[in-house]
Amino acid sequence: MVLFKREYLIEKVLLALAGLSFVSIAIMVIFLAAEAGPALAKVGVKNLFFESTWQPNDGRYGLLVFITGSLLTSIGGMLLGAPPALASAIFLTEISSKRFSKILTGFIELLAGIPSIVFGWIGFTLIVPIIRDKTNTPGVGILAAAMILSMMILPTITSIAADAIRSVPDSYKQASLGLGATRWQTIRRVTLPAAKRGITISVILGLGRAIGETMAVAMVIGPASVFAKSLTTPTHTLTTKILIEMGESWGLHRSALFVMALVLLTISMGLIYSINHFLGKEDY
Repeated sequence: MVLFKREYLIEKVLLALAGLSFVSIAIMVIFLAAEAGPALAKVGVKNLFFESTWQPNDGRYGLLVFITGSLLTSIGGMLLGAPPALASAIFLTEISSKRFSKILTGFIELLAGIPSIVFGWIGFTLIVPIIRDKTNTPGVGILAAAMILSMMILPTITSIAADAIRSVPDSYKQASLGLGATRWQTIRRVTLPAAKRGITISVILGLGRAIGETMAVAMVIGPASVFAKSLTTPTHTLTTKILIEMGESWGLHRSALFVMALVLLTISMGLIYSINHFLGKEDY
């Protein structure tokens, strides 16, 4: 009887905590939607999302520049960071010894714990000057931001992809080797296809990490509220624009910044939905 009451109490506590998570997300969505409402109503969806001019003093709140900057920096970070991250996951699980793998995993986990401001400072003092000297440009821009993001997402993708590869049954590998396949053929044609769902999820989570990054990107992106003329000229992202202008904004200006936050939340929710899609998808 006592055990039954204890289990009942634990069940209710867990249910309350799960409900609290749902309520927190609902409050966040409602708050952002309410704050973004004035800009959506008065400026209009077309002027917000399909215009590129950002001049709050003149009543122009085009977000296209910042949406484009966020997408370009995130995609650039993925292109630079995902291949070495996946290569690291393969090396840790399929090639290196257990002892060395454990040591290298510790360094990767340490990289994940470095504050974003440190990455931003490294980019500002090391990467930007190198780009400036090599290209004879200001050095800041999408390229510098993408390089910083690639380092920041590497531990996320590596850790999750490595777990996915480790979850592949040994019987798959043994069967492949027994049929005469080499180790590399087994990795490429058996292990990676079997782990593709987990690897895909790791890349999606890495993309979410890149899109939401603020401080590190703000230190190397520019800033400038215009489209980047090249990979090495200043621009802005949604997160950096919110960071720089929220403290001094009011009225429609402030509401337009909340529209940016709502866009970021929508993208994050879309990524989470896609993860659930892959988790629920069966391989046949």
